[in-house]
Amino acid sequence: MLKVTRRALLTTAAGAAAAGYVLKTPAVLAQAAPLKLKFGNDLPATHSVNVRLREAVDAIAAETKGQVEISLFPNNQLGSDSDMMTQLRSGALELATMPGTVMSTLIPTASLTGVGFAFTSYDKVWAAMDGEVGGFIRRNMEKVGLVPFESVWDNGFRQITTSTKPINTPADLANFKIRVPVVPLWVAMFSAFGASPISVPLSEAYSALQTKIADGQENPLALIESAKFYEVQKFCSLTNHSWDGFWLLSSGKIWKTIPQDVQKLLQTTFNAAAKKQRADIVQANADLQKSLEGKGLTFNKTDAELFQTTLAKTSFYKDAKAKFGDEAWSLLQRYAGNIS
Repeated sequence: MLKVTRRALLTTAAGAAAAGYVLKTPAVLAQAAPLKLKFGNDLPATHSVNVRLREAVDAIAAETKGQVEISLFPNNQLGSDSDMMTQLRSGALELATMPGTVMSTLIPTASLTGVGFAFTSYDKVWAAMDGEVGGFIRRNMEKVGLVPFESVWDNGFRQITTSTKPINTPADLANFKIRVPVVPLWVAMFSAFGASPISVPLSEAYSALQTKIADGQENPLALIESAKFYEVQKFCSLTNHSWDGFWLLSSGKIWKTIPQDVQKLLQTTFNAAAKKQRADIVQANADLQKSLEGKGLTFNKTDAELFQTTLAKTSFYKDAKAKFGDEAWSLLQRYAGNIS
């Protein structure tokens, strides 16, 4: 995909050295034609991930003097998450962000961090994701031809919104029609509570709520706001039932054609943007409840321990451990604490 003229690169480097400068600009600047990359995700353009991605894309363009052009396609413009995952693996799409739980249909361990009521704080989340749990999941992603970047972006702790009633206790989920992503782990979790989970891609979730295919859904506050679910929901129950992150991924077929210094620039810039986006979510969570209340949502708090205890009485955790395997489960508990 990208051909860098070695002679031109060496000549440029020699000239810079002779002039007393250290060459810091990417080798792609030796190219006549820009390197063009497509970047897709399923998030609204206003979501903090896309805000920080646009900043990073602009920074990369400036650093390379326009020789690396990254076009961002939010809101499933390039297809569903499964479509984009197929495109990444084939080399038809160069870059994407997507939740680990959604990737679990291809890479089961990618949903490990989404186990119900596993994490209770961001301290535990980032220790795990920047540590051994993140490394374990990345290695499994690499096995299917994907290149995951080091820093995971924040999707946030998830809450339940409804159009019919607040969810105060686990009993309120009985027979409740709730939209969930196409994620087997979460289908199993809500089924264990006695709910009726309906798997619908994010791009179709608003319509499903509007037409009463589902009476509720679950997502972090940032996505509830950016997807405008408050327009078709009345209540928001603060359950913190699960955490998930967005992985920034490159196609393995494309990545190996990109010069190493350009790879390093992409990694450095996007990883730094991920850290900023994590801070955005922390700040947003402090403000979003008030904002969403102003848009008509009524909030209620719940007892996470009650939900976790109820879930533990089912086979959910036993089944999850069997699915993920002893190694993965042991790593998760090392950071999240005992889960049973």
